[in-house]
Amino acid sequence: MKMADGATIVRRNRPGTKAKDFCRWPDEPLEEMDSTLAVQQYIQQLIKRDPSNVELILTMPEAQDEGVWKYEHLRQFCMELNGLAVRLQKQCSPSTCTQMTATDQWIFLCAAHKTPKECPAIDYTRHTLDGAACLLNSNKYFPSRVSIKESSVTKLGSVCRRVYRIFSHAYFHHRRIFDEFEAETYLCHRFTHFVTKYNLMSKENLIVPINEEENAAPGESEA
Repeated sequence: MKMADGATIVRRNRPGTKAKDFCRWPDEPLEEMDSTLAVQQYIQQLIKRDPSNVELILTMPEAQDEGVWKYEHLRQFCMELNGLAVRLQKQCSPSTCTQMTATDQWIFLCAAHKTPKECPAIDYTRHTLDGAACLLNSNKYFPSRVSIKESSVTKLGSVCRRVYRIFSHAYFHHRRIFDEFEAETYLCHRFTHFVTKYNLMSKENLIVPINEEENAAPGESEA
């Protein structure tokens, strides 16, 4: 990309770049992004600009394929959730959290095994993110980043349900870690709005009270 004065912008972090200067290049309109990864780059650009502006980040550009838009957002969620998983390792271990739970009412079975079974919460987190990465990078279901078959798009809902459990475990059992991560990333806010906007999860499964805190009147619940 070239600036108005003719200078070329290199959108790459050069060797020796300090962390505070990472990705400090100007924004670029989606229609000017000449890459098969344009949608991913555009989403990341919006997040970098202001992670709290959830509505803007989730607003799909005109003429954008909805299946690709949902797919790229889910890929981005899974990438960012690895950051929460790393923080959880400080407190969440097979000895402290022997099951993947959220409150005393929800116990989740891990689908990474031949027959779904209970896993320690941190193992469930790793298995779920690994499984999501394998599916979302599958050449069988997602061979293209610019066009996705509807039969493949239907698989996104099950991924959403499984990765959401990482948020719920963190919220109910590691609240300080959850709050610190959320204050920086707004990731659970964005994910909750995303799955609600595109009907990828039922409201009764959204047990982290994000919508309730933002929108509900006293006495109401969105969970």
